[in-house]
Amino acid sequence: MNIHTLKEMRNFLLDFQSRAEERYNGLNFPSLERELKDLKRKLENPDMWGDDRKNEVREIQTRAASLEKKLEGWGILRKALQDLIEYNEIALLEGEEKLLPDLIKQFNSIEEQYNKLDLESLLAGDDDFRNAFLNIHPGAGGTESHDWASMLFRAYSRWAEQKGFEVDIVDYQDGEEAGIKNVTLLIKGINAYGFLKAENGVHRLVRISPFDANKKRHTSFVSVHVSPEISDDVEIDLNEKDMRIDTYRASGAGGQHINKTDSAVRITHAPTGIVVACQNERSQIKNKATALKMLKARLYELANEEKQKEIDSKSGERKDISWGNQIRSYVFHPYNMVKDLRTGHETGNVHAVMDGDFDPFIDAWLRQQSAH
Repeated sequence: MNIHTLKEMRNFLLDFQSRAEERYNGLNFPSLERELKDLKRKLENPDMWGDDRKNEVREIQTRAASLEKKLEGWGILRKALQDLIEYNEIALLEGEEKLLPDLIKQFNSIEEQYNKLDLESLLAGDDDFRNAFLNIHPGAGGTESHDWASMLFRAYSRWAEQKGFEVDIVDYQDGEEAGIKNVTLLIKGINAYGFLKAENGVHRLVRISPFDANKKRHTSFVSVHVSPEISDDVEIDLNEKDMRIDTYRASGAGGQHINKTDSAVRITHAPTGIVVACQNERSQIKNKATALKMLKARLYELANEEKQKEIDSKSGERKDISWGNQIRSYVFHPYNMVKDLRTGHETGNVHAVMDGDFDPFIDAWLRQQSAH
C-alpha cells in the first residue's frame, strides 16, 4: 500500500468502500435477507415441528445458519470499514498524521476479512453449504500410492481441523504393506462441500520412494472424490435388485479401532459401478444406513451431472487414476512444487500444503469457475 498521508488514506478508503458496496449489491444480499426471514418464519410455525418433518427442519436450519453467517460477516465488515473512514476523518481534521500507521494496520485486517468473505460468496451452488463425503483411493503406483493416500488423508484432516470442521472416519482400510487402501471421511461444517468440491480429481506425487532401496524417483496417483451429504428427504430412486450388500469385519489403525464382529457394510450399485462402505459404527444397521446415505449422495451427484454436464464442479467422472488425468501435481524431487493443472496456481512450499494449506488452490479454482 503506497500511502503517505491521511488525505491519501481517505481517498483510498472511500474508493475501497465503493468497490465493497458494489460487490455487496452484486451478490444480491437483499434477496438473501428475504430468504432468511422466510426460513425463520417457517421455523416459527408449530406445524413444522412434528416427528414426520424432522429432516425438513434440519435442512431449513442448516440453510438458515449458512445465510446468517454470510450476512453477519458482511454486516461486521461494512461497519468496521465505515468506522475506519470516520476515524481517519477525525485524525485528518486534527492533523494527527502519526496515526496513519495504525489506520493502515486496521485496514489490512479489514481487507483480509473482505477477501475471505469474497471467496465464500463464490459458493452459490445449491449444495455448497452442505457437509461433504470425501473419499481417497490410491491408483497406479502400488505401495507407493497407498502411502500417498495416507499423506493426503492427513493433509485433508488437517485442513478440516484448521477450518473448525468436524471429521468423522466413515470407512478406513489399511494398505497391504503400508499406507491406506481406501478411506472415506464425512467432513461436517457450513460450506464444507462448497470448498472441497475443488479437490475432485486425480492427485499425482513425484518423489524419491522410501520403499525403494535404490532410492529411485517414483510417480504415484490417488483419486479424491467429494460428494455433498444430502438430507434424507431428498428422493433418490434406489432399487434393491440393483444393490449387492456385503458385510465384513471392520479394519482400522489397530487396537480399539478394530471391531471383532462383521458389522462393516459395503454396497455395490450395479448400474453405475459405485461402491461405498462404512465401518465407523459397531452396529451393522447404523453402518448400512450411513452407506446408503453415501450411495444416495453419489447418485444425486450423478443425476445433477446429467442435467448440467458442462459444469465440472461435481465431476464424478470415471477416469483412470493414472497418467494424463491428474488435476494437481505434487513434486518432492528433484525440486519442490505443487501445481494445479486447471488454474496454473503453484507454490514451492510443499510442506505447508501437506499440512493442510489447500485454501490458495481452492480459492483459485472457485474464482476460475465463477468467471466462466
